[in-house]
Amino acid sequence: MRTLNQKQLKGERGLSTRNQRRQIMDGLTGFAAVVMVFSIPLSAIVMYTFFRVRKLRTEERLAAMQRGVNIPMEPELSEGARSRRYGILLVAGAVGWMAAFTIIARIEPDAVMAAAFGAIPFTLGLGYFLDSALIRRDAKVS
Repeated sequence: MRTLNQKQLKGERGLSTRNQRRQIMDGLTGFAAVVMVFSIPLSAIVMYTFFRVRKLRTEERLAAMQRGVNIPMEPELSEGARSRRYGILLVAGAVGWMAAFTIIARIEPDAVMAAAFGAIPFTLGLGYFLDSALIRRDAKVS
């Protein structure tokens, strides 16, 4: 009967851990492929729909103007309101991203690294909030 020394034992454990990670990554690769197969055509459809609706609105306005009908224009958001909106969306998205990967990290500890990437949109959102505050301050001074 052969006994295993410490190096051989570590090698066998490392191999099984490596195989487990490879199986997980193979599953993620298939998942990513399925997501890409469905998301790319869906995003193309969404972009076309957005373009088409915008074009129809423009044509409708032009036709009404030719008839002499007074059309109320939709108010555009001010620069400060736009910055505030982008800030809210980026910070909320970043918090959701970090929360999702923190939950996943309970199962797969390496997911904490992915959660750290949520800091990028979070700081961008904070920058938009700062921009909104500076625009508001400049408007009060003027």
